[in-house]
Amino acid sequence: MRSFYNEAMHYSLRIFTLLLLLLVLAVFLATRFVPGLQISSFAVIFNSISGAGSPETSHRIADSLVTAPNLQLTVFADNLTKPRILKTTPHGQLLVSSPPTGSIILLADTNGDGQADDNRVILSNLKRPHGIEIFDDGNTSWLYVAETNAVGRVAMDWTSGEPVGDYHRLITDLPPGGGHWTRSIRFGPDGLLYLTVGSSCNVCEESDPRRAAMMRYQPDGSDEEIIATGLRNSVGFDWTPWSNQLYATDNGRDMLGDHFPPCELNLIQAGGFYGWPYINGFGKLDPDLGQGKEHLLTSSLSPSYGFPAHNAPLGIHFLRHSNRPETFQRTALVALHGSWNRSEPDGYKVVALRWDQQGTISIKDVLTGFLRQNQQVIGRPVDIEEGLDGGIYISDDYAGSIYRMLYID
Repeated sequence: MRSFYNEAMHYSLRIFTLLLLLLVLAVFLATRFVPGLQISSFAVIFNSISGAGSPETSHRIADSLVTAPNLQLTVFADNLTKPRILKTTPHGQLLVSSPPTGSIILLADTNGDGQADDNRVILSNLKRPHGIEIFDDGNTSWLYVAETNAVGRVAMDWTSGEPVGDYHRLITDLPPGGGHWTRSIRFGPDGLLYLTVGSSCNVCEESDPRRAAMMRYQPDGSDEEIIATGLRNSVGFDWTPWSNQLYATDNGRDMLGDHFPPCELNLIQAGGFYGWPYINGFGKLDPDLGQGKEHLLTSSLSPSYGFPAHNAPLGIHFLRHSNRPETFQRTALVALHGSWNRSEPDGYKVVALRWDQQGTISIKDVLTGFLRQNQQVIGRPVDIEEGLDGGIYISDDYAGSIYRMLYID
C-alpha cells in the first residue's frame, strides 16, 4: 500500500512539475506575441504560480539588504509559507496571514533575543486568508480575518494567544477570487470596519460594484456601504495619526509599457471615484476603455502621489511610536512588492513617504537590496507593522520571512 501511495505521489509531482513548466513556457512565448506583455523576472512568475521561494536563505538575504542610516535589520522569523499581512496584538505578539496554507500564525519573542521562538497556527482551514485586524468592543477582543470570499472573527485571549470559542463568518457574500483575490481590512478611527476588494481583471468593466472598491461596515458586518470606487487593487490603507485622513495604495494596470501608468497613493474621500478602468494616473484616458469617457475626467480624483509603473505598492503603515527622530515624523512606510510586467525589474524595496506641514509628500528609500545589481530578485516586501517597542516588522512572501528593523541612535 505504501509503495502504491509513494508511486502515486511521485506521479502527481511529475505531472504538477510538467504543468508548471508548460505554463512558464506559455508565458515566455506570450511575451513574444502579446503587445505590452513584458516579464521582468520569470523567477517571480514561477514563485507566484508554484509558491517556490527565494533561492537565498533568509539570513543571507538580510545580510544583502541595505537600510537607511541609523536603522538595523535582523530576521525575526523565517521558513514561513508566503507571509502576507501583519498585526501586533495587545500583548506584543505578531500575527501573520499565510493565504496558501489557510492559516493565521502567531509569532512571539518570549526570550527577548529579537527572534520569534513561539510560532504556532491559531486559525486554520480558512479560504486564502489575507487581511487581519483586532477590535476591542469593550467586552471582547476580536480577531478579524478577511478571506477571499468572507470576513469572519473570533474572540481572543491575548494572554495565552489562543482563540476563545469558534470562528464565525460575518460577511459571507464577497465576490470570490478573480485576478486580484486578496481582501484587506482595517478598523478606522470611527470604529467602523473598512474593506477593499480588488478588480477581477487587468482592465474591464465589473458587474459587481464592490470590485475595485472600498467598503465599510459596522463591527458586526452589517450596513455595507461602498465609499470609494475606481481603485484597481488597493491592498494597503491607513490613517494619518495627525489628521485621521485615509490613504490607500493602488496598483496601476498592466500591458501599457514599462513606464505607464503610475502606481498610486490615493487620499480616500467618501464617494470618491479614482478612475479605473477608464482613467489612469493623473487624468489619462485608458487606451482600451477610455474612449467616450471624457466626461469622467472632471469627477475622477487623481493620486496624491505617483509611484513608478509596476512597482506594486502594497502595505502602508504610518509610524506612530513616540521613539522616532524628526526625520520619521509624519511618515508612512510603504512596501513596494516589485514589478513583473516590465522589461527590467523595478520596485522591490521599502520606502518612506513624508508629509510636510503643507501636505507635500517626499520619498526616500528605507530598505533596499531585494533586487541585486545583476537583476536577481531575492525578496518581495509585502506589509509593514510596528511593534509595541517601536520595532518595525516587514513581511516578505518571496523569501518566506519577516524582518525586524530598529532605530539605533
